[in-house]
Parts: sequence; structure tokens; C-alpha cells
Amino acid sequence: MLPFLPYLLNILAQEDQISSVVGMIGGLLGGLVGFVLGILILVAMWKVYTKAGKPGWAILIPIYNLFVLLEIVGRPGWWLILLLIPIVNLVVIFIISFDLARSFGKGTGFGLGLVFLNVIFMMILGFGKARYIGPAAAR
Repeated sequence: MLPFLPYLLNILAQEDQISSVVGMIGGLLGGLVGFVLGILILVAMWKVYTKAGKPGWAILIPIYNLFVLLEIVGRPGWWLILLLIPIVNLVVIFIISFDLARSFGKGTGFGLGLVFLNVIFMMILGFGKARYIGPAAAR
């Protein structure tokens, strides 16, 4: 019927393999970037916790790390429940970020940085010259 059909199908099959390989490489690179960012945020938060006089290993334990973060910023522990409520948790994240910034002597702009560029600003808190001055919400 169509003498060129096998050649066309062969070309299409090769293009599909190429796109699969490109997709696989992209997935691996994306996974690697995510892993590196995860390690960076873990180390930075460990340093922030130790600067605040809390155990750094607390960052490794889910839920407990949020409880310790609430202690660092001076908010009550029952705020963990607020973090489970959709939409409300977004507001609470902003409040906690602003409180964390103020707990280290930083301003509202730094708090916004903690919300939107968490890895960078957490590294600034952890590895920079910022000192913990006490829970901001308690003041």
C-alpha cells in the first residue's frame, strides 16, 4: 500500500525513545535538585534550632519539629492544630515566619523571604550572623 510507512513508523519509534530518555534525564536531574535542596534546608534548620537553644535533631522528627518551632517563636503548642486546617494553615505559616524573623532580630521583609524563598533565608538565619533574641510572640 504505502511503501514509506515502515520507514515513517521507525522514525516515530526512535523519536519516542529519544523523548523517553530526555524525560528520564530530566526526572533524575529534578530529583537530584530536590534532594540537594532538602539536605540544605535540613542543615540550615538544624543550625537555626541550635542557635535558639533547642536540639538540632528535633528537625528530623515530623510534627515534633513544628512543636519546637512554635516554642522558638513563642506560640502555643495548640497551633499545631491550626496547621492542619486548609487555608488557615497558610495564614499561620505567614505568622510563624514573621515571628521567626523577629525572633532573630529581622523584619517583615525577611519574614516574607522565609515564606517564599525558604531555603535561602533559612540558610541566612542558620549560617549568618543573626542571633536568637528570644521568642517574638511572647513579647
